[in-house]
Amino acid sequence: MKKKSLFSTLALLCVSILAAQPVDDSKLKQVIIFGRHSVRSPVMPTSTLNDFSLRAFPEFGIPVGNLTANGAALETILGGYYRLWLTNEKLLTGNDSADSALVYLRANVIERTIATAQAFAAGLLPAARPTVNHYGPLESDPLFDPVGADVARLDQRMALAAVMGRLGGNPQALSSAYAPEFALTRSVLFGYPASETPAPATPTGKLDVTTLPFQFAVGGQSGWPVDPGGLMMVLAAVDPFLMQYAEGLPASDVGWGQLTAGGVSQLSRLGDLILDLECRTPYLAKVQSSNLASHVVRSMVQAATGNAVTGALGNPTTKAIVLIASDVNISGLAGLFHLDWLVPGYQADFCGPGGALVFQLRQSQSTGEYIVRASYIAQTLDQLRNRTALTLSTPPVSAPVFIPDCSVRNATFDCPLAKFVAVAKQAIDPQSADLTN
Repeated sequence: MKKKSLFSTLALLCVSILAAQPVDDSKLKQVIIFGRHSVRSPVMPTSTLNDFSLRAFPEFGIPVGNLTANGAALETILGGYYRLWLTNEKLLTGNDSADSALVYLRANVIERTIATAQAFAAGLLPAARPTVNHYGPLESDPLFDPVGADVARLDQRMALAAVMGRLGGNPQALSSAYAPEFALTRSVLFGYPASETPAPATPTGKLDVTTLPFQFAVGGQSGWPVDPGGLMMVLAAVDPFLMQYAEGLPASDVGWGQLTAGGVSQLSRLGDLILDLECRTPYLAKVQSSNLASHVVRSMVQAATGNAVTGALGNPTTKAIVLIASDVNISGLAGLFHLDWLVPGYQADFCGPGGALVFQLRQSQSTGEYIVRASYIAQTLDQLRNRTALTLSTPPVSAPVFIPDCSVRNATFDCPLAKFVAVAKQAIDPQSADLTN
């Protein structure tokens, strides 16, 4: 009798919760898609990578760090999905020449981000040739590199202290915290089963990157705000495996046949680690991402009010803003707002190739209130590998994203625009943002 009573109570409770969920009568008014570039070649020369491994790394046949032809095709597929979604939402009309005037595209200065944005546009607006805005290759775009563009100033000693503080002053402790990942890395690089004990000696003439000390230091030539020491070499060694899988290379070429999608995902924890430290650390997120956040928020306000706002992207009639950069930029913005996501097949907060933080500006048709709805959208590893066609019935994976101090308790974690603006004002460092485009 007690069990029956309990189940009855739970059933009634579930019905009450479902009944309490508000009806979504909102209409999409603007979308901001902040995506990572698609599949690229490794960012380190093969000749250097080969010093870390027993066998030669597979060649991609293009310059280091460039978007692959397959990566471009995958991004066009993804752009096509957004076309279907946004026309279904009636944000775009499907008339590409007319819709082109409603879309603002911008990419960071490197080849892979510009090429990704162009490929995305080819899927989103296939009958038009929209302009992809970007700075020159030797310039720093203040939206994505505010420190390099002299918009924000990074105190390097403070940056180092902030990262070291998160590590308890002992970065070598990462060796034990990530022991399974380092063990898997070594076994793949030197060609033995991860379960083999004791592990074989380092092959003659090869560098075991998993033994390099993690001596974090003031940033210099590393390309990171804080020099991560040996951790950077570990990341360089494992980074190609994700791209090999996503590129669709033969299984025998993905970690020399030793890695499945699960193993690739596990090793991506090492990439997540360095992004978390270098981009999500609060001080670094504030300095490196305040300018981007300021432009994003101002763009939403501009769309909601219909009035031109200084520092906004596009103009008051812009319906879709597409920003293409790198995982460092997405992680930084997520860190500034304390955003987290988890989608099938990836590690928590991982920025998959082509994956994007998506901010929808919606308006309630009954109250007129504007809301912000955030989500993370990405092709799965197998959708990338198999170049899977995407439709509204077979979409990429997506997860709603909760915005702390803002989201309400509904399934999509909606956030009133006025409250989002207030949260952004608290998060953004005005000294690290400008009001120009």
